[in-house]
Amino acid sequence: MPGIDECLLEAMALPGARGAALVDWSSGLALGTAGDSPVGDHETTAAETAELARAAAEYESFAQPTAELAADDPGGPPVEDVIVTTRTGYHVLRFVETSFDSSVFLHLWLDRTDGNLALARHRLRALAEGLVLR
Repeated sequence: MPGIDECLLEAMALPGARGAALVDWSSGLALGTAGDSPVGDHETTAAETAELARAAAEYESFAQPTAELAADDPGGPPVEDVIVTTRTGYHVLRFVETSFDSSVFLHLWLDRTDGNLALARHRLRALAEGLVLR
């Protein structure tokens, strides 16, 4: 099972990957980064994406669990991922479920021309499931 650095390196191997980070959305801090940042500073990007992740995870409009999900709730937010499309790229935020009360997500920044959004979502899901947080 990969740790943070290995996970981010695997994310950067995806076609069109420009940058990746593991972010704590409760604090807005980057726990690890790889590649570039859209604004040139990974900490600023982490803080900004954390605001988006927090909104998606906490606002009832997005995170209202169904009765079936509530019964089988593994403890993580009911939102799986958030995708933001810009003129030049994609930002994929994938929530990471852990055995402890976690507020962590993977952020992958893809080039819109070279990136494959479907492949990125599939691979980020696998990376999030296999990530070992120490």
